[in-house]
Amino acid sequence: MSDMRLVVAGAAGRMGRMLVQVIHATPGAVVAGALERAGSPFLGQDAGELAGVGNIGVSVSADPLEALVNADGVIDFTIPASTVELSAFAAQARIVHVIGTTGLASGDLEKIAAAARHAVIVRSGNMSLGVNLLAGLVKKVAATLGEEYDIEILEMHHRMKVDAPSGTALMLGEAAAAGRGVDLASHSVRARDGHTGARPDGVIGFQTLRGGTVVGDHDAIFAGPGERLILSHKAEDRGIFARGAMRAALWGRGKKPGQYNMADVLGLSEI
Repeated sequence: MSDMRLVVAGAAGRMGRMLVQVIHATPGAVVAGALERAGSPFLGQDAGELAGVGNIGVSVSADPLEALVNADGVIDFTIPASTVELSAFAAQARIVHVIGTTGLASGDLEKIAAAARHAVIVRSGNMSLGVNLLAGLVKKVAATLGEEYDIEILEMHHRMKVDAPSGTALMLGEAAAAGRGVDLASHSVRARDGHTGARPDGVIGFQTLRGGTVVGDHDAIFAGPGERLILSHKAEDRGIFARGAMRAALWGRGKKPGQYNMADVLGLSEI
């Protein structure tokens, strides 16, 4: 099989540059396109030079249609509006769309689901192996422990992150809710301030911290009578997300159109 031709969305950003590095270093894959927003100062520059791997003959473009026409997939850690637009283009091109974008609203998810009728879409709040194993463990622990164990999801990211709670925190909350057999939207508390009264039984709490250059810390806390169980993941390098996305792209090649997640990619769906 020929090398998988991949387009990197947001190619001039921190994750985009990391993705170019990872694709360039991965046997069986090649950077076929690089996208940035209209008006970006990086348009026309070589994506490889921006990523520090040397000239690869791929110029940064603002035209998704041109970039995707000869591609096998696109990897996308951008913003919701861009991701929704790219999902429509991926559906037209019948290619793989790996989505690491967070902060997607319900309306965005509906449009992505529609695109998945024609595209292979792999979407996850976090692409790392460790976090996806953590989510499986959170689901199992939540199913095992009763409601006398309160669940709190604590996350911290760098000061520039714009959405809260993080996609990973919500992913862990969804795992806990699935383990308890409840709907997260109606069983969660996102903020506490002032005289809140006692903690309601059965809810899943979220706490958000922002500061410095933290890549990503997540704790799932199960606080019960006389004891606490804390499951943690600390991300030390954005490369873990890029490598996971690369793995997802290669896995998705040749799959039937539909929506998949990293648990599918890593064979963790039964945990």
